[in-house]
Amino acid sequence: MPARLSKIVLVAAIALWLALVAFGNLSDYRSNLAFVQHVLAMDSIFPDAAIHYRAIHAPLLQHAAYVLIIAAETLAAVLCGAGAWRMWRARRTPATTFRHAGQLAVAGLTLGVLLWLGGFMAIGGEWFGMWMSAQWNGLASAFRFVVVLLAALLYLGQRDGDCDD
Repeated sequence: MPARLSKIVLVAAIALWLALVAFGNLSDYRSNLAFVQHVLAMDSIFPDAAIHYRAIHAPLLQHAAYVLIIAAETLAAVLCGAGAWRMWRARRTPATTFRHAGQLAVAGLTLGVLLWLGGFMAIGGEWFGMWMSAQWNGLASAFRFVVVLLAALLYLGQRDGDCDD
């Protein structure tokens, strides 16, 4: 039971964290939009970089990208929260039932990994050259998110001592 409670609390804490990230992006839309705009515009990468042709300067597309980011953060938070709730309700059930209850949490954690690894690290970091920017480089934060989410996925996948399946 302690391992199950630990998994539930971990997923609930991540749901809270992701919800606060999404709330921060919504409540301080302009400040955080500036980050997305600068990354997409590639206006702070090395001036002689040959990848400037990839830049997106259209405000509508920049806003659309930011809204997509916020939507993914929100959905990941909701999935993790719902997963934690289902796991809580299944905490005294057989192991297979408990693992099945965590599938929404797995989906939320996976969406988070896709957002921060695929979106921020791969697309932002590599395609838009965010790594070249001294001011608008979010790779360290994205890496932190990916590590926490992947560790939670690994922990969630571990058996919790029940051998009934």
